[in-house]
Amino acid sequence: MNQAATLKEWKDYSGAETGISDRGSTARDTSYRVPKVLCFSSGKGGVGKTSIVTNLALAVSRKGKNVLILDADLGLANVDVMLGITPKYSIQHVFSGEKSLSDVILDGPEGIKLLPASSGIQEMCLLDESEKLFLLNEFDSLDEPIDVMLIDNAAGISDTVMYFNMASEERVVILTPEPTSITDAYALIKVLSQGYRVNEFSIIVNWTNSKKEAQNVFRQLTSVADRFLGFLSFNFLGYIPRDLCIPKSVRQQKTALEIFPACRASQEFERIAEEVLKQKGKRNDGNIKFFWQDLLRL
Repeated sequence: MNQAATLKEWKDYSGAETGISDRGSTARDTSYRVPKVLCFSSGKGGVGKTSIVTNLALAVSRKGKNVLILDADLGLANVDVMLGITPKYSIQHVFSGEKSLSDVILDGPEGIKLLPASSGIQEMCLLDESEKLFLLNEFDSLDEPIDVMLIDNAAGISDTVMYFNMASEERVVILTPEPTSITDAYALIKVLSQGYRVNEFSIIVNWTNSKKEAQNVFRQLTSVADRFLGFLSFNFLGYIPRDLCIPKSVRQQKTALEIFPACRASQEFERIAEEVLKQKGKRNDGNIKFFWQDLLRL
């Protein structure tokens, strides 16, 4: 992307002249919230990641929290499609300097906020160092009252996928019982653990016949990781059963929680949302600025 003219001038990476402000040291309105940031990733596509993110967003919102979804599949956006929203602008317009993050964020169902990505823009799939820093600075200056931010990451192990994982408080890996999905989830965990020193992961098993099957998949994944990757911490966040309400809701561009609130999958989304909110946050810097010092090496 040819965006050098629109990005802020980064003279060094100490924070003194990068445009990244140390908001934690200044007075702040007491209504400001420290957001919980979760990144949802998968080793392969087609595991239902976006469906899980959108339904969890609604479940968390219904519990009185301000929720923002970031569609981090920057070149192949689909969260807006899942929610039946047609964005006029996307994160591409933020990078070009035409709009700010606040200008691009949209209202979704029941108070959910969405930061949409671009679709069919190949250059958006790879962010250079200046663009990563620019995006962090934009988030740091965002005034939206966000309690929980859910990042719908792209599939795979690309540099940008790693970036959003490292920018998050919690990494959630989504997989299905299919062998290829398990293998690719392991590959994602391997790259994050060996290349980026990530040692804590939450797991959601999607499209399962039973809780027992989901737990078996979880044990299969973690036992292989323990054997070849050393000590890692895994949290079984939950599972989503094989339920026809999911494809039906996708076709209607609605969440299952909206139109099939009593179905088994919707009940599990509610339970996982409760578990997410119960977990104590790990971040203590008091703002939405990500761990940018760590991200500079990505």
